[in-house]
Amino acid sequence: MNECATLFIAGPTASGKSAAALALAREMNGEIVNADAMQVYRDLRIVTARPTPADERAAPHRLYGLLDGAERCSAGRWARMAAGVVADILARGKRPVLVGGSGLYFRALAEGLSPIPETPPEIRAAAQARRERLGAAAFREEVVARDPAMARLPDGDAQRLLRAWEVVEATGEPLSHFQSLPRAPLIDGPVVRAMIDPPRETLYARCDARAASMLEAGAVEEVRALLARGLDPALPVMKALGVPEIAGLLRGEMSRGDALARLQQNTRRFAKRQTTWFRHQAADWPRYDSAEALVRGLR
Repeated sequence: MNECATLFIAGPTASGKSAAALALAREMNGEIVNADAMQVYRDLRIVTARPTPADERAAPHRLYGLLDGAERCSAGRWARMAAGVVADILARGKRPVLVGGSGLYFRALAEGLSPIPETPPEIRAAAQARRERLGAAAFREEVVARDPAMARLPDGDAQRLLRAWEVVEATGEPLSHFQSLPRAPLIDGPVVRAMIDPPRETLYARCDARAASMLEAGAVEEVRALLARGLDPALPVMKALGVPEIAGLLRGEMSRGDALARLQQNTRRFAKRQTTWFRHQAADWPRYDSAEALVRGLR
């Protein structure tokens, strides 16, 4: 492997990618960079399975627990932060090891960003208010009327539909126009990509075990503290895997056993969606059936 290459290590939740990244970083004079959409928030160390303090002492970790839950972190915002971190690591003669399950984050960094303008806070607030007033289905119809390319989005994809409404409202141009403009990579130098793709039975068993251990490790208290902040339910952190399920438990809508069963089911579904995305959108990434196999393959 090229000594200057940046590593991209991807995989579904509970696949063991964080352990693989730690092993490789320690062997290769590397620093680990978070490429997970939820581990960037500081509020949910347990719920998002962020690296433990012991892991963080074993190798430098960057972009973990960086943002407050009241903030929004898009793929674009993350990619700009990550580009600076990767450049810093390389400048010090070390190897960046990016790890996560957010495929769009890797793509944004390696392929570049569409030059989509930022929208003012008042327009973002107006978009949210309009969706609440019209309802999800009618709001989608309005967005599609203004930007037909958004017809691919379902009613429930509030984040992307809101973004599309905001952009055309603020600029007079549809979001799809900006997405069609040329892009350029945000990082320099070679990149080595690899994905952990375990057998389904193995992955699902790990998902179930992670959900159970999360509840035992204090996830309920973590979500209780998050809910006490009274944050906007539309914020990404409020929709993190584990938050809605545990919130239902805290509201008395289900027993602890029912909450665990729902969390396990949703964790398996989330892992399946991640796996499907990478198989279709990153078909050329080398695949390994375990963290151990990936580490051996990249040595």
